[in-house]
Amino acid sequence: MTLDLTGRIALVTGASRGIGYQIALQMAAAGAHVIALARTVGGLEDLDDEIKASGRGAATLVPLDLTDMPAIDRLGGVINERWGKLDILVANAGMLGVISPVGHVEAKIFEKVMTLNVTSQWRLIRSVDPLLKKSGAGRAIILSSNAAHSAKAYW
Repeated sequence: MTLDLTGRIALVTGASRGIGYQIALQMAAAGAHVIALARTVGGLEDLDDEIKASGRGAATLVPLDLTDMPAIDRLGGVINERWGKLDILVANAGMLGVISPVGHVEAKIFEKVMTLNVTSQWRLIRSVDPLLKKSGAGRAIILSSNAAHSAKAYW
């Protein structure tokens, strides 16, 4: 079965490397216009170069730190102005933080992990939910690590 995402708009977070990069590439290869979001501009540019070289799909690069809550809030409005909908959200960005007993984790690190992995995801969903509803088949894919299924000390 060949996936056809022609005419679909897909937002992929954490798109500058790893799983997010590969998901963005595959969605573009299937014909989607990928809104590639990440902090790392160089990684986003590499992704864009690879998508252009493939000759299939297209990308809009969004260098954005998901700990910037006002920027997340603006994102939905910008997507609405340009495309009027969002067909696919792939919320992939996240961080592990420090692998340590909870009592040894600095408050600053804990807050950063919670901000990126929880609060920013809620803000992102809240920002794009109306756009997913405008799609004929809006879908959200929220990724996590396998750490939730394979208990390891201090994870």
